[in-house]
Amino acid sequence: MASISAPLSQAPVTPTSGLERLDEMNRRALDGGGAARIAKQHEAGKLSARERIDLLLDPGSFVELDRFVVHRCTDFDMEKQKVLGDGVVTGWGLVDGRKVIVFAQDFTVFGGSLSGAYARKICKVMDLAMKIGAPVVGLNDSGGARIQEGVESLAGYADIFLRNTLTSGVVPQLSAILGPCAGGAVYSPAITDFILMVEHTSYMFITGPEVIRSVTNEEVTKEDLGGAGTHASRSGVCHLTAPDDRTAIAKLRELLSFLPSNNTEDPPVKPTQDPVDREVPELDRMVPLEASKPYDIKTVVRAVVDDGHLYEVHERYAQNIVVGFARIGGRTIGVVANQPNVLAGCLDIKASIKAARFVRFCDCFNIPLVTFVDVPGFLPGTDQEYGGIITHGAKLLYAFAEATVPKVTVITRKAYGGAYDVMASKHIRADYNLAFPTAEIAVMGPEGAVNIIYRKEILAAADPAATRSRFVEEYKAKFANPYKAAELGFIDEVIYPRQLRMRLARALEVLRDKRDKNPEKKHGNIPL
Repeated sequence: MASISAPLSQAPVTPTSGLERLDEMNRRALDGGGAARIAKQHEAGKLSARERIDLLLDPGSFVELDRFVVHRCTDFDMEKQKVLGDGVVTGWGLVDGRKVIVFAQDFTVFGGSLSGAYARKICKVMDLAMKIGAPVVGLNDSGGARIQEGVESLAGYADIFLRNTLTSGVVPQLSAILGPCAGGAVYSPAITDFILMVEHTSYMFITGPEVIRSVTNEEVTKEDLGGAGTHASRSGVCHLTAPDDRTAIAKLRELLSFLPSNNTEDPPVKPTQDPVDREVPELDRMVPLEASKPYDIKTVVRAVVDDGHLYEVHERYAQNIVVGFARIGGRTIGVVANQPNVLAGCLDIKASIKAARFVRFCDCFNIPLVTFVDVPGFLPGTDQEYGGIITHGAKLLYAFAEATVPKVTVITRKAYGGAYDVMASKHIRADYNLAFPTAEIAVMGPEGAVNIIYRKEILAAADPAATRSRFVEEYKAKFANPYKAAELGFIDEVIYPRQLRMRLARALEVLRDKRDKNPEKKHGNIPL
């Protein structure tokens, strides 16, 4: 909860004309908490709320709403401390010529703390976003609820949470954490689609280090508890990080370029000079023939997408799976890819949750999914089983099965066991399933399968090692290839890797007008 560190005041004036009064009112509103407090923001490496909006939006496009709103609190001498705008700047503007709703919390006014009037300003622009079908970008820099307003500030947060929930899946919601974000204030960003944090100047936590110390005797710094690095790599709360405000806002603009304005539109098309029929000869050698040899799946992805550009999200979290946005033929795709460089590409709890949420976002906003599969299975271990890998793995299965957007799947090498089913297989409504000649599709790897199937023969053999080796080679010849699955129609095409970009482009083009739907229901019950 935030309080007031020092009195704020904006002395009333008595201008001689209506125009003069408007000029004076505008000047007071634009001043925020005053030049001294803005200077402190700059000293801390942070921009002001209005500077952030100017960077986010196309020049001259911002239309501010509720500039002259003030709080209504009369307790604790608050009647004498009223600032026009009340600590949040709200309105709309353009990003690359497209409408965007924006609110920017102003830390120079009451520490950015939320009042009832402040909350109503945010709710008003979120309601507008729903009416006009425009994304919402929140630039968060607030110490929490305004203590002086008590339950009214708590009610204001709940009003915002409700709108976050109702807006979810209708228009994209992006949250930039550009300062402290504590207590109930963290839940609004948590409901939004993507969270970006600035390193060393932004924090998110339910209870701060002091409370934790008093309750549990744990010693922890703000950075270790709720900094950008912690949430990007350990908790998974944060999807993107940036070193400073300017870089953060540039990343927000780029992210918006991949997304449609709402759930009734397709993502914008970005012209490219990269031919869709381009062959990629290096792909013929990129995937190692040895099933256990690691490689970087990102090199495969970048080789086939437009201009080699992958906009990765959640890059530092659950690195055994890669998710992000790219384009093929100028059109946005969502990429989901097992990463053989980390945990051999196994699916685990964190990877399943990360990918499931990304898949559901893409499905909400008409973004086709391209899935790159090289997965030996689910990660074994008691920590995974006790942590609920069954439930969490089912989230990814559910997300892919539920999705009705175009789904194209490429098996580059291993696709073993239940993980084969989960990773956008033909059986859960993938539309076009490809495989490289190196693909291995089976219940498990050759060595493990042979030890089960031929256990008695191996034990009875005069030379068990040689016998096991012979059975392994036989198993590989029969199953360690994509052709059995292709015979059954589970793989639509086995292709030369160099042709992958061309095949993806053609598949996405033919699937562009795909129509699919789920059974009529209020909503499903995903295993949360």
